[in-house]
Amino acid sequence: MNEHFFQCPYCWEEISMLLDPSLSQTYIEDCEVCCNPIEIDVTFENNELVSLTVRDIEQ
Repeated sequence: MNEHFFQCPYCWEEISMLLDPSLSQTYIEDCEVCCNPIEIDVTFENNELVSLTVRDIEQ
């Protein structure tokens, strides 16, 4: 697991997240500060992070 940081698209707080470099995936996780749902899209190639996209979920 590797630690990565990003800003919440709702409250703009810096969030830390552990990512598994063996998995590329898209999933939803709540912000640990404001509890709003965040869509996270992670892509790894050869265990290297290629893309990390974080976006709000329109409600």
